[in-house]
Amino acid sequence: MATRFDRYYERQMANPKVRSEVQKELASLEVGIQIARAREALHLNQTQLAARAGMNASKISRIENSSQNLTLNTLQRIADALDRKVNIELVPKESKRERSAVAVAHKRPR
Repeated sequence: MATRFDRYYERQMANPKVRSEVQKELASLEVGIQIARAREALHLNQTQLAARAGMNASKISRIENSSQNLTLNTLQRIADALDRKVNIELVPKESKRERSAVAVAHKRPR
């Protein structure tokens, strides 16, 4: 049974501009999640990573916990501090079928 939020979400995601913004936010959050996971795998806290990357811990925290416009230079500094490389890939935009799958996945109980 669809909740009011589900119906609202579907209406919002039907708007191409809103859907595009949501996808951008999710992509930005994914970068932060990857950084946090790599940092934790090295048993570093945010302050230690910040020192290695030559920046302050609050910046690392913002990157890991919220979507923000991250420059390639900053991303490269963090990747170097994590002994990682940056891999940027341009991929085709989602098809309508893929967007529908995302909407259906959203409805599934967790």
